[in-house]
Amino acid sequence: VQLQASGGGLVQAGGSLRLSCLVSGRTFSGYAMGWFRQAPGKEREFVAAIGRSAGSTLYADSVKGRFTISRDNAKYTVYLQMNTLKPEDTAVYYCATRGVSPVPQTTMKSYDYWGRGTLVTVSS
Repeated sequence: VQLQASGGGLVQAGGSLRLSCLVSGRTFSGYAMGWFRQAPGKEREFVAAIGRSAGSTLYADSVKGRFTISRDNAKYTVYLQMNTLKPEDTAVYYCATRGVSPVPQTTMKSYDYWGRGTLVTVSS
């Protein structure tokens, strides 16, 4: 199973970015997907997750109302739309998928496969 995240870059505070994560190597629609991030000098933290159905989503408090996770099962892709970005959103963003479950979770240990990450830098 491979996950390829893309869409990161440099953006000014208040701007927007959309991250994508393409999954290959297995079926996609039956498994929960998650986004995590790791800022310099900090531990990796949960950002958002989505279940098998688009109506099942979870968000970290720090991104609620600004970020939206979605998925396109036909394209084997999960997205993270990030609006009203802040300098504290600067981090490497990682996508991950659960091995056998369609239920979204917030803990890293719940996810079995990880992508390499894409860097998001928000300037003030």
